[in-house]
Amino acid sequence: MKVFKRFFDFYINSSIHVALAVFSLSYLTLLEFDLAFDHDILYFIFYASITAYNFVKYFGLAKFHHRRLTNRLKIIQIFSFLCFILCGYYALKLNTLTLYGIMILGIITFLYAVPFLPNHLFLDKQHNLRSISGLKIYLIAIVWVGVSVFLPLMNANYDIDINVLITSMQRFVFVVILMLPFEIRDLQYDSIKLSTIPQKIGIKLTKIMGVFLLTIFFLIEFLKDNLFAERLQSLLIISIITLAALLFSKKNQRAYYSSFWVEGIPIVWLFLILIS
Repeated sequence: MKVFKRFFDFYINSSIHVALAVFSLSYLTLLEFDLAFDHDILYFIFYASITAYNFVKYFGLAKFHHRRLTNRLKIIQIFSFLCFILCGYYALKLNTLTLYGIMILGIITFLYAVPFLPNHLFLDKQHNLRSISGLKIYLIAIVWVGVSVFLPLMNANYDIDINVLITSMQRFVFVVILMLPFEIRDLQYDSIKLSTIPQKIGIKLTKIMGVFLLTIFFLIEFLKDNLFAERLQSLLIISIITLAALLFSKKNQRAYYSSFWVEGIPIVWLFLILIS
């Protein structure tokens, strides 16, 4: 049992689970626009997500406490480096336009974690993009949309039309909703100066806001040119699952409530589409 827990903790802490979530949303994009499975861009997204998330999560620890890193964190560092090499390998197979998109998203991710702006723009000592009041959740949603919607389509040389923009808007709303249970959980850890949504309006109004956004998320589907019963059914199921995850979220959550169950919803969505 201890071996399984260690493996599971590594699976979560090394960002494999969240990378699978991003991979799932990216694959959903290809399926939605009737494009073939593109292993180059999908595998790049998977390994790049692990690299980026571990960089964001552990940059401060590795920078200031590198001599006192635990063995587990050192293993994650080595694992992240191997993933970085693999994402570099797959990046060499992508087209030029996709690489430009990756460069822009990479810069945003880098600035999200690394201090770079003057003191007067910040509300804490970190001096990075995520420390700017109220910006964190929207930055994450923008990057997820860029990675999971635009990169797969750009690599397939798919023209950006109105349906792509509608899908990107729907995906943005979905990611914001998924972030709300995390923000509720982090109420006990986040500085009040971050001005997260639950800090500004409270847990109850945050959930009400999430229900409103979920309604928009579902109704956006009807703006698309092609409607399929199977996709609508899958979307409805995912909306109900996401609603339950949001409503049952609380400040004192179980250890894996958000980091496994909530973050796994995109994986369930892909599974529903594949079996339909």
